Amino acid sequence: MQRKVMISCAVTGSADTPGKNPAVPVTPEEIASSAIDAAKAGAAIVHIHVRDPKTGLPSMEGAHYAEVVDRVRASGTDVVINLTTGPGGRFSPSPDDPMKPGPGTTLRTPRQRVQHVLDLKPEMCSLDMGSMNMGPNVFVNTPPILEAMATEIRQAGVTPELEVFETGHLLLAKRMIETGHIKPPGMFQICLGIAWGQPATPEAMLYMRNLLPPGCTWFAFGISLHQFPMAAQAVILGGHVRVGLEDNLYLERGRLTPSNAALVAKAAKIVELLGSSVATPAEARQMLGLGVHAPAPIRVAV
Repeated sequence: MQRKVMISCAVTGSADTPGKNPAVPVTPEEIASSAIDAAKAGAAIVHIHVRDPKTGLPSMEGAHYAEVVDRVRASGTDVVINLTTGPGGRFSPSPDDPMKPGPGTTLRTPRQRVQHVLDLKPEMCSLDMGSMNMGPNVFVNTPPILEAMATEIRQAGVTPELEVFETGHLLLAKRMIETGHIKPPGMFQICLGIAWGQPATPEAMLYMRNLLPPGCTWFAFGISLHQFPMAAQAVILGGHVRVGLEDNLYLERGRLTPSNAALVAKAAKIVELLGSSVATPAEARQMLGLGVHAPAPIRVAV
């Protein structure tokens, strides 16, 4: 039998990209429409950020998330919805006093960062498993912050997508599985090519894959020109695939992608050329155990 490979589409992200490719969706209606089209092209999962419709900048507005989710659910597609919890974690020290936040700081409490997940109850949400330099800022995800977010997510019955940008993030995720904050065996997203994180190379992906806990499900992506080479590498190594305008604006060298759907369609072709087949949302739910939640007591790490 052919192996079933899930495709996740990261629809818009939070980077300053709408001016670089007009296909990047900005309004809740555009984001939902792009997610629906991606599902029709073969995405089993859509990973969703929201933006301020007037400025195009990243937003944490619960009403925007609710509109996107409602539109996707009302469309009739059964695609799995995966909401981000990344916004609210950036710190940029003031140049005059590093103890004070400067421009670009977005820090929020763990509860504020997951409030839209608690309100909307998607099947999945992301959880970025560590801190790192990101652009001129620091992306702050300390163990206590992550434990608080993971606890809220687990109690809400939502499956976290554990985003790991480097090896330490993966090891922390494994520790939080051991302590019961995250349901075993975990669902991982290996994120490659982001500056000051793990590079987008076959060696890096293989190394991180070999550190994953036994029996877990994993996806991987590379940004920009690495998107499709890393998609192929993930399939070869037994993982699943993420593509989308959050990570890459181009369909091929020198050609902007006209849509998220075009990126998904190309990823689906790669999956099929490598001898696998594209999983449906229903098959993805079965593989990920979505809807099957048996919370265990959370133990204190020692």
